[in-house]
Amino acid sequence: MNTGILYAASAYALWGVFPLYFKSLQEIPPLEILLHRMVWSLVFVAIVLAVRRQWSWLGAVVRRPKVLAGFAASAVLLSSNWFIYIWAVNNGHVVESSLGYFINPLFNVLLGMLILRERLRPVQWAAVGIAALGVAWLTWHSGTLPWIALLLATTFALYGLLRKTAALGALEGLALETLLLFPLAFAYLAMLSSQGQNHFTTVSTGTQLLLAAAGPITAIPLLLFASGARRIPLSLLGLLQYIGPTLQLLLGVWLYHEPFGGARLAGFALIWSALAVYTAEGLWQNWKAKQAA
Repeated sequence: MNTGILYAASAYALWGVFPLYFKSLQEIPPLEILLHRMVWSLVFVAIVLAVRRQWSWLGAVVRRPKVLAGFAASAVLLSSNWFIYIWAVNNGHVVESSLGYFINPLFNVLLGMLILRERLRPVQWAAVGIAALGVAWLTWHSGTLPWIALLLATTFALYGLLRKTAALGALEGLALETLLLFPLAFAYLAMLSSQGQNHFTTVSTGTQLLLAAAGPITAIPLLLFASGARRIPLSLLGLLQYIGPTLQLLLGVWLYHEPFGGARLAGFALIWSALAVYTAEGLWQNWKAKQAA
């Protein structure tokens, strides 16, 4: 249990400090950062799979068009989520990005209702309603929807829904997704190079190494998360998931000095209240199930 907590908490902590990494690459356009993330992630997971001699799954998957189609869809959602997040962080929206991952669990609940026909319990409905009030307040205060947060939550929730029923584990799934994305990423980078617009060839060696580090930086938290998730209860994993957006919020406010006045705090407070209600209800249901067992 303690090892599982350490693995999962480490994964969420690493995801929480992602703004530090992407801010260090501000001289590179977000799209190019995304392309390098696709390429170097594939390189890294390929090395890991080669060391572990864990390639037997690939032949079976290639012969299953429906599985490939499902992972092609998840790859599109994953890359969309990556791009929105990179763009947001490097354009001064770290706080709003954190909001996207705070409300993501509630989006998961809504998708479960809309797509999987799951029934929401009354307290879950209350949590969703409180969060909706928070989003409405933020919209009224700023004059526009918090679209970055909503897009991040939507793409990641849909991605999670697809991966929930996927036939592959975390490492193999990431390998297949990046393998499907690789031709597009490589072709686009090659086109940029032919036009003299590939920043990788003009930046410093340190920045080149940072771009190449996108591979392990993407894959290592995922591996830690997968290892932790197998060792601890889902309810505990649900509590730990707030480490990531909390760290992102702190970085946005304290390090990058993004605005977080009273009105914005009030909107976040409503969403945190919704999460508290949602989490407490989930823990209560788990306790009742254990008592009845």
